[in-house]
Amino acid sequence: MATTNIWQQFKSLIPEGSKVIATITALNGNGTSQAQLRDGSVVTVKGEFVGVGQKAFIQGGEVKGAAPDLVEYEVEV
Repeated sequence: MATTNIWQQFKSLIPEGSKVIATITALNGNGTSQAQLRDGSVVTVKGEFVGVGQKAFIQGGEVKGAAPDLVEYEVEV
């Protein structure tokens, strides 16, 4: 049954969870990879299709695709 609640329809258009960019540090050979986040922490994520040393988009504990290797700036306001 389709919902008539406009807010619920809008929320269904937005993907769940935040998307982060991480550097792939290792391919584990079992369908997972090790990824290093910007804060230095290392996480295990699903997916092995982005090479070691490359940047990847991570969402919901899964590699969603390759990310461009752009320069990072940190600005304090």
